[in-house]
Amino acid sequence: MNARHVQSPITNAGGGAGTSGGSWRFILAFLVGAVFIYAGALKAWDPVKFASDIQNFHLLSWPLGMRLAFYLPWLEIVCGLALIVGWLRTGAAGILTALLVVFIAATIAARMRGIDLDCGCFGKATKDLPFAWHLAIDFALLAALLGAWFSFHSAARRSR
Repeated sequence: MNARHVQSPITNAGGGAGTSGGSWRFILAFLVGAVFIYAGALKAWDPVKFASDIQNFHLLSWPLGMRLAFYLPWLEIVCGLALIVGWLRTGAAGILTALLVVFIAATIAARMRGIDLDCGCFGKATKDLPFAWHLAIDFALLAALLGAWFSFHSAARRSR
């Protein structure tokens, strides 16, 4: 019989919590996951406000923006939890990376069209930050997600 050893995704993110590879992966997954859980929860709390924030980009119709306002926050929360718990971590990092790339592109496009907007991602915590700081935070989060995705992907391939 060919028994396969299954390790906890929380303590073994491709290295074990005791190893430097596993511990930095877990810390990165926890931090990025927590950011997306927080941002998703703020948006899920008031989906109509989030729909209005989506509408401020002037890219989507109101009905589509409203649907996204009810769906996207929960996708962020579930993917954030997946990063922390370790369940489908690579897929969660990939989904969040794609969402963040679309958001960055939409933000830059809106700014280039002269639209000064409040994205609503972190509520009042980032409301008064200049555009450059918003982009810096977005690109830092993107770098963390890409690093996490490549790390989880390579760890998953090594464990096969």
